[in-house]
Amino acid sequence: MWDYTEKVMDHFRNPRNVGEVENPDGIGEVGSLACGDALRLTFKLDENGRIKEAKFKTFGCASAIASSSALTEMIKGLTLEEAEKITNQDIANYLGDLPEEKMHCSVMGREALEAAIAYYRGASAKKQPADVVCKCFGITATEIERIVKENGLTTIEQVTHYTKAGGGCRTCHPEIQKILDAVNGTRKTEADEKRGPAPGRRLTNIQKVKLVEETLEKHIRPTLKRDGGDIDLIDIDGNKVYVGFRGLCSFCPSSEYTLKNYVEKTLREFVTPEIEVEEVTP
Repeated sequence: MWDYTEKVMDHFRNPRNVGEVENPDGIGEVGSLACGDALRLTFKLDENGRIKEAKFKTFGCASAIASSSALTEMIKGLTLEEAEKITNQDIANYLGDLPEEKMHCSVMGREALEAAIAYYRGASAKKQPADVVCKCFGITATEIERIVKENGLTTIEQVTHYTKAGGGCRTCHPEIQKILDAVNGTRKTEADEKRGPAPGRRLTNIQKVKLVEETLEKHIRPTLKRDGGDIDLIDIDGNKVYVGFRGLCSFCPSSEYTLKNYVEKTLREFVTPEIEVEEVTP
């Protein structure tokens, strides 16, 4: 259970400004249902160029709904120049803080506002394909760099918490690390220190079981739990690892993709490249 503030729970249970503005001046859409979070923000300006009405439609968790609700309250009465200065941390502060694992919800709100303002100004808010680093969630290098700078992030795990980038198949981790290195001027991260044994190293059965359990607990289970799922280790037979999905993962249409492109790939990275993962269904 997340440790939400009273203000977060208030905006979740009693969201303000739900719906869509009629004949809006600004429209901002970010996220997707496939990724688990989606937000549509609309606003209308008054005769003085200030935001007189703002509404939202959000598909997502309590943090996503609360962040969207808070954002609409924060921007009412502001000029576009004032509104575009709002950061994701401002949204989190307005709510009395958010769990780090849910900071991507405040980022989604800020990005929706940015897209809505761009819409009003007639500019394209679409991502350039060449700039996309995380293809699972459509996150660009520009977005990652900005979030790293604004929030002082230093690890890939933090980038995932704030943007979702790297939370899917993980193939973008090297690119995310390059961005972290460029922004922070570092060369080695906590993730590097946690690398598993080098390819070719032989493991005893006990060592293998321990590494599999540790990798599931530290690197795989937290990501699945963020989206309402979970995973259990059922058995290990040589290099065959048998697991069972729980929660939302147990009936997710993308479970096979998650099994091979996230669970198996992660175990191969931290345990041994010979690992094969199979799902055991009830």
